[in-house]
Amino acid sequence: MLDKRTKWCYTAGATGRDAAYAMVSMYLITYIQYTMKLTVAQFAAISAIMIVCLIWDAINDPMMGIIIENCHLKMGKFRPWILLGCILNAIVIICMFSIRPTGWGFVGFFGVSYLLWGMTYTMNDIAYWGMLPSLSSDAKERDTLVTLMSIFICVGQFSVAGVVPTIIAGNAVNAYRISALVVALSFIAFQLLTFFGAKEQPHATEMSEKLSLKDMFHIFARNDQLIVSGIAVFLFQVGQGLLIMFGMNFFYFEFGYSAGGNLVFIFTVMYGLGTLLSQAAYPFLTKAFSRRKLLIFFTITTVVFYVAFFLVGIVIPKNPVVINIIGFCIFFSQGVFNMVLIVMLNNTIEYDEYKYHERHDSIISAVRSFATKFAGAVDQGITNLVLILSGVYVISQKVSGLEVAAGTGELTSEQVLAQADSFIQTATRAQLIGLRVGMTLIPILAIGIAHILLNKKYKIDEQEYARIVESLNKE
Repeated sequence: MLDKRTKWCYTAGATGRDAAYAMVSMYLITYIQYTMKLTVAQFAAISAIMIVCLIWDAINDPMMGIIIENCHLKMGKFRPWILLGCILNAIVIICMFSIRPTGWGFVGFFGVSYLLWGMTYTMNDIAYWGMLPSLSSDAKERDTLVTLMSIFICVGQFSVAGVVPTIIAGNAVNAYRISALVVALSFIAFQLLTFFGAKEQPHATEMSEKLSLKDMFHIFARNDQLIVSGIAVFLFQVGQGLLIMFGMNFFYFEFGYSAGGNLVFIFTVMYGLGTLLSQAAYPFLTKAFSRRKLLIFFTITTVVFYVAFFLVGIVIPKNPVVINIIGFCIFFSQGVFNMVLIVMLNNTIEYDEYKYHERHDSIISAVRSFATKFAGAVDQGITNLVLILSGVYVISQKVSGLEVAAGTGELTSEQVLAQADSFIQTATRAQLIGLRVGMTLIPILAIGIAHILLNKKYKIDEQEYARIVESLNKE
């Protein structure tokens, strides 16, 4: 039985860590795009660095899983890495948004800091998620943990995604610096709550001998259900990430620099409401419907509303109210889909334990992080490629020049906003359509393939998982 202190201290810890992740994953590229004066070649180099670092980070995730799996410290298996990772990552975040070399000097600084950001976050991320399945094997308790953690994740992401866009336009350099400092300190505070409040639960089937890199790949290769759910997580993350990554540019170019920032806030409220309500509804939905039925229904609704988003301003009136309603429906549908995926992936731990009499929480949980990071690399490549090829980046650099001038006191915030809108209005219809293709059509393809794969290959349904757990309890 999971004690209440562990349940709440563990799940609440997600607030700060996901706020920190959102600060970098959502706004680092817009920080660079709208506050740094870089050539197309320099921006392309940064894009390439991000992709390479994210791919390395994805590879590094299962390696970190091995380190944690082999770790037997007095403080526990997961807690030391949770604490060390959050402190180091917080320091890196502050530096990324505060230190500002120019030109190729910034490119070099960015390469080092972004690599360190990924590696330090991995320390925390793998340990934090690895602790989740170790806390309980009971299906209801695990669903409760996933639901609570998802709610706190949403609170953390919403806090950053909702506030940052409303305060940066006209004073972006200073606003990003202050936001990064606040977020970094929050990361440490919430993870200290987990470190001191969550109690780890050892399992009898955990391996005592050291694991090697070869052992890790063997564990992956033998678990067919892990492979299926891992690929599905990757495809889903590719799909859901693009709407957010293109979001600020979409609203800036469709509604103006100042108004666009305020609309991003409202759209983020829809993101928060949609995701939170999906987490709250999930336990009730699973009582009435199987996970397979939930996947079918919410895949269909996700596709329908992505198509509707693409058609806004073309067939559907370009009205902020309409856009936010569509956004809410997308986020709610994706929220349920994501909840199902998390449970499916975690259930492969008991599946592996049942078949091979070994338990590897950290290594198997690292697959989720691996898939998310690899998806982030793909999303970053798609986003930056669209921005460069469409010519949107060139226009945004004109706005960046204004923000740099505001940061040195040469321009007032009002002057920046007025001149920025005049630059943004030069965007062509083809450029705007290019943004929509990246935001909607690619996600439809990725999420659709993820659903087909799960429907055909994943076999650990509710009845099979109950049978596996019952068998393990008898041993």
